Amino acid sequence: MRIKSRWSKRGKTHTVEEIAGAVAFITWRIAGNCLLSLENNDFQTDTHEQRLSIISEFLIFTIHMIDRMTIENFDENERVRFITELVTKTSKHLEDNKRDLMGSGEYRDDFVALLNERINDYAEFSYDEKDGPSFPMKRFFGDKMALIMGEKNQKWVADQIIEIEVRDIMSHLRKSVPNLFK
Repeated sequence: MRIKSRWSKRGKTHTVEEIAGAVAFITWRIAGNCLLSLENNDFQTDTHEQRLSIISEFLIFTIHMIDRMTIENFDENERVRFITELVTKTSKHLEDNKRDLMGSGEYRDDFVALLNERINDYAEFSYDEKDGPSFPMKRFFGDKMALIMGEKNQKWVADQIIEIEVRDIMSHLRKSVPNLFK
């Protein structure tokens, strides 16, 4: 997957909100690509709702990884602004897609509630700048994804998440996110 991760006007200073908007777009692309990867590896999805639930879990995990990766780039006020804008933009992408596929509804609040729950869970696990998320964090993520995937896929999807998808997420983030701070 190719992700544009450089500003068109080099040398221009970008606001925290502009950076968060660009990162939100990258986050959405990564989550969509991960869903396609699962389906291309014969993990069955049955409904639009299930696919969007899978995307939601990928978004949440990716947002948490971004927070861990970028924490040193901000003071506390900037970090709050960055994460707030990232979540706002990401949840808007998700809500728009849910409305298109599932009809009208207030989907943003449910996503933010799940995000807050998962962020608290992920905060309990270690993260290393070099190695990324710890194995227990990846296992937790894989187990949450297994619950969404259904009985047929539960046995193997956690392994796919741990071994393949997290590695790909981290690879895309390491290539793209730092460029947006230049």
